[in-house]
Amino acid sequence: MKILYDGEYELEREILSKMEEGGAFCVEEEGLPSDRAEVSLTLVDEAEIQELNRTYREVDRVTDVLSFPQYDDLSEIPQTGELLLGDVVICREQALRQAEEFGHSQERELVYLFIHSVCHLLGYDHMEEEDKAEMRAREEAVMSKLCLER
Repeated sequence: MKILYDGEYELEREILSKMEEGGAFCVEEEGLPSDRAEVSLTLVDEAEIQELNRTYREVDRVTDVLSFPQYDDLSEIPQTGELLLGDVVICREQALRQAEEFGHSQERELVYLFIHSVCHLLGYDHMEEEDKAEMRAREEAVMSKLCLER
């Protein structure tokens, strides 16, 4: 998977590589070609993510990550050419705060938020308990493959 990264904030190459590898696992599990898959990634501050959250979700607060899928249904995905799945926006400050709160590395939190978001881009959700369990299992399987378990 290719990540189109907006480098406003420095993101370590190792973290970006883990995100690409994890994203590829997610895409391949859906039967899609990871070599064609692309995701746009942007890291923003609290003010910007709150504005995006207010504008697109009508929730006026800071959040850790937002996902903007390109496709409503995976059947709409073109069979050839680049496969831009959508956009991922992570609030770096919130992610680093959560890493500290949860007692794990910043790398794990940033990669987890990216994988969580890629799952959303692929149609997963966590509004119902059954859907949440399926999504969490997918996320944890990918994190395990990356050796970034809890």
